[in-house]
Amino acid sequence: MYADLSRGNRHVGGLLPSRNFLNRRILLIAFALLMPIPSFLISMNIGTYDFSGTDIGEVIFSRITGLDSGRPQVYDTVLFHIRLPRVLLAMLVGAALSISGATLQGIFRNPLVSPFVLGLSSGAAFGAAIAMSVLPWIPLQVGAFSFSLLAVGSAYFMARHRGEVPVISLVLAGVVVSSVFGALLAIVQFAVDARSLQSIVYWNMGTLSTASWSKVSIAFPWVFLGSLILIAMRWRLNVLALGEEEARSVGMSLELYKFVFIVTATLVASAAVAVAGIIGLVGLIIPHMVRMVFGPDHRILIPLSATVGASFLVLVDDMARAAFSFEVPVGIITTLLGAPVFIYLLRITRAGGWE
Repeated sequence: MYADLSRGNRHVGGLLPSRNFLNRRILLIAFALLMPIPSFLISMNIGTYDFSGTDIGEVIFSRITGLDSGRPQVYDTVLFHIRLPRVLLAMLVGAALSISGATLQGIFRNPLVSPFVLGLSSGAAFGAAIAMSVLPWIPLQVGAFSFSLLAVGSAYFMARHRGEVPVISLVLAGVVVSSVFGALLAIVQFAVDARSLQSIVYWNMGTLSTASWSKVSIAFPWVFLGSLILIAMRWRLNVLALGEEEARSVGMSLELYKFVFIVTATLVASAAVAVAGIIGLVGLIIPHMVRMVFGPDHRILIPLSATVGASFLVLVDDMARAAFSFEVPVGIITTLLGAPVFIYLLRITRAGGWE
């Protein structure tokens, strides 16, 4: 199963792994799990204002204790109201897209699957467009979140036949739903004024420049609870990834677990898209890269996808806000970075599947 891309199950001389290999593997797993910590510290030091580590430490200590840090008030404002919510939101969105992508790749048994395969992105884009132009009294995040769930739900029930949801039918239903919502979005873009059109296009690029504590508080409960469920149930993905016949042979309720995983992964990804727009290819390339390094075992793959995805997106966002004289939407950079990786994966993966 996807053994030609996995490097996590090497044996020495065809026997059990050596102690050195196991030690290196444990260290590598620990590094991947702890990667968000240095990524967070690096990101907190990047921005227009050049803070030293001492400045950041004293401002944080002042916040916790209530004592005067001796630093200008602008330090506190920049760190706690601009930089910190943006870093946390980037890590939250990166983790959400990656863990959702890893889950759906296991269900579909295909490493080229992303969280947007069932029409989530098209539905979210249409919902956001409606909220920004036609029904401005609806919060943008609510519109994007609701229509993303509607899109995936439509694809799921469209593919359902006689109590079962074949994977091929689900993928085809996702294509149809994406096309329909894409057409609806085009109608909205054609009908709205220039200012609304600009907002819609900018949101579709995927950006973290509008990060705030309110967006963090909106996304966090869905991402946190959904990720806990996926992590707690991750071992069942190993059985699902073997194939439907194998899953049934061990007594697993295939359709029930497939439904639970799809709904949970959709909730997690929808929450991320609702607050950050459409950030492409993160949910595709991060799980795949983690699988290539650590192997296909979802007990390891799921949590590591979350931590590596969080670190990846926050570092890419650092590039988006620091590498240019103007800020580039992070979704553009992730697509430019991910497209060559996607092409490479497409070429080396036989039939686009796991064999």
